[in-house]
Amino acid sequence: MSARPLILILVLVLVATAAEVAGGASEAPADVVASVTDGDTVRLTNGRRVRLLQIDAPESGECYSSEARAALASLAPVGSSVVLETDPRLDALDRFGRILRYLRRGSVDVNLELVRQGAAAPYFFDGERGRKASRLLGAANAAKRAKRGLWGASPSTTLDPERQVETGRCGSKPVPLVPPRGGCDPSYAGACVPPYPPDVNCKDLQGLTLPVRVVGSDPHGLDGDDDGLGCE
Repeated sequence: MSARPLILILVLVLVATAAEVAGGASEAPADVVASVTDGDTVRLTNGRRVRLLQIDAPESGECYSSEARAALASLAPVGSSVVLETDPRLDALDRFGRILRYLRRGSVDVNLELVRQGAAAPYFFDGERGRKASRLLGAANAAKRAKRGLWGASPSTTLDPERQVETGRCGSKPVPLVPPRGGCDPSYAGACVPPYPPDVNCKDLQGLTLPVRVVGSDPHGLDGDDDGLGCE
């Protein structure tokens, strides 16, 4: 056999082998949205819960919470395939076992788009800033100036990326807490927290200097992560 047919045979064998390897390689299964929990959390069909990184949407019952959930459901509807992106600068899981990710659907950066629409605000937990922090802040400032989304529905809402966004009730302004006649609870320092009982939560303490330092038994349960600070 001449060299030329032999070379041709070898080329055909290599092409067939490459095709076989490519055909047998398994692609990672697509992440598919099963449900939208609220304005910053989704559940996937594989059961994993995804908390969107570096943003926070109004909690259920707060002003613009239902609109924020609808915005996320529009950007990442049930049944849609999404891409999850990690950030090496940040934690991969939160204390509730949810995975922390940026979410992308097609060419849309869902986290960033929610902030652009005013459906969420930047939230840098423990002050940690990821690789998209500056873009998120820029989008939030633009949305606030334009009074888009939650910024128009609750104009008194503060843009503070080191705290979770708190919109209160639509059309209402935070009511400062009047220090109680019975004095302050000795379990806290830095602000006058009412004695226990009755129980109060962080929203009841609007108007005080927060966070408060927990120096006792924390009867109100304000320090959820046991780091010595309540209402962070």
